[in-house]
Amino acid sequence: MIGFLVVDKPGGMTSHDVVAHVRRGIQLKRIGHTGTLDPMATGVLILCLDEATRLAEYVTADQKEYIATVRLGIETDSYDADGQIVASVDASHITQAQFEAALIGFRGPILQTPPMVSAIKQGGVPLHEMARAGKTVERAARPVHIYDLTLLDWRGPDAVIRVVCSVGTYIRSIAHDLGEVLGVGAHLTTLRRTRVGQIDDPVAWPTLQTAFAEQNWQRFVIDETRPLQTLLTVTFDSGLVTAFRNGQPLHLPATVTVDDGPDRTPIRVYDAARQMVGIGEFRVGRFWPVKVFAGYQPPILPAP
Repeated sequence: MIGFLVVDKPGGMTSHDVVAHVRRGIQLKRIGHTGTLDPMATGVLILCLDEATRLAEYVTADQKEYIATVRLGIETDSYDADGQIVASVDASHITQAQFEAALIGFRGPILQTPPMVSAIKQGGVPLHEMARAGKTVERAARPVHIYDLTLLDWRGPDAVIRVVCSVGTYIRSIAHDLGEVLGVGAHLTTLRRTRVGQIDDPVAWPTLQTAFAEQNWQRFVIDETRPLQTLLTVTFDSGLVTAFRNGQPLHLPATVTVDDGPDRTPIRVYDAARQMVGIGEFRVGRFWPVKVFAGYQPPILPAP
């Protein structure tokens, strides 16, 4: 099966907790997710079911949107409300105008230093394990892109912001760095992921639990069309499908229409019945298989 579940992750659960719970609910061992949410965070978490786990990398390579609450004047070691307070000052003098002016410097391409409490590995060890051991190490700044950063509500010292960003962006770091720019420190008190790519309609957690109990959870499974909608597509006849599944690099005939684009751009491959065969890419004029699904099965959907 190639299928996806878009879950509204509850607060207080790790992304791994959600995967484990869904695995028990649908009796399927092979489940993964496409982007970790902190335990405090809620919102869109895309789960890959069965063969769809092999497509996770193509789902994550897109924009994400968040709504977050930044509290000025209090700094924590994790940059969010789950951490320990390390500094506290009066931030009542910070105005809405000052806060909005500070946002300007965080828009567009920026370099961001990840927090110590994160899953990034350094020397093979996750940073959060070092942090729990009381260690702080230098972290290299990483390029990320902030496509939109807007103030939605100001009730100083709290500010609600909307962030549209590239994959790999830490919203906690934005809050922390805003506090540094304003000279008062800051941390996140709430975080909700509202969109991954074009997917913004997660299934509520209680609704999903009921569906597990009633054994009709399949109605919430979606195919690859939406999660991978940014990828180009090409349709092959049976001969090309066989060659593709055999791992052969192909010279595509003129009858096959596809925008080849730059080399190594992933392209979805379908057969004449519009069933997904795999992912391919052009390399120096030939079309190469990258992911091949020999026995594709669409998601199990209820009868109309």
